[in-house]
Amino acid sequence: MKLNEIADNEGSRKKRMRVGRGIGSGKGKQSGRGGKGQTARSGVRIKGFEGGQMPLHRRLPKRGFNNIFRIELSEVNLDRLQEAIDAKKLDAKGTINAESLVKSGVLRRSKGGVRLLGRGELKSKITVEVHGATKSAIEAVEKAGGSVKILAPAKDEAAQKAAAKKGKKAKAS
Repeated sequence: MKLNEIADNEGSRKKRMRVGRGIGSGKGKQSGRGGKGQTARSGVRIKGFEGGQMPLHRRLPKRGFNNIFRIELSEVNLDRLQEAIDAKKLDAKGTINAESLVKSGVLRRSKGGVRLLGRGELKSKITVEVHGATKSAIEAVEKAGGSVKILAPAKDEAAQKAAAKKGKKAKAS
């Protein structure tokens, strides 16, 4: 192979279509944009507009609910804890909590707390402090001789303020 023989694969580079160059080109006059008006302009179009008819997104009923006080927990499985203990990232003799899990690299961040899930097998006797745990996870830890302490969920300031307001209203009436 020589430098002058190097070439792209056939069809890898496509020439752009030159529009607005006469009716003989097939892309003359409106350049493939249809008629005139709003739809022929760039960047302007009413998305979801159905000609005055009630749009589909307004005909359908609203459903669901987003709880603004929801606390998101980071999830950790037992097999992931056992891997970290085997790799000497976690100390099985000390208490395993959100801070130690982040420090060891098992979790990236603890969000609103940690929830322990029961996938995998645990061989080490460990003491775990988490904000939530499944029944199977608690059973597996206790079977291995360890213990699980469930911490109270960390409440947001906004949630505390809302609860305080409700309390004041109840007392007033």
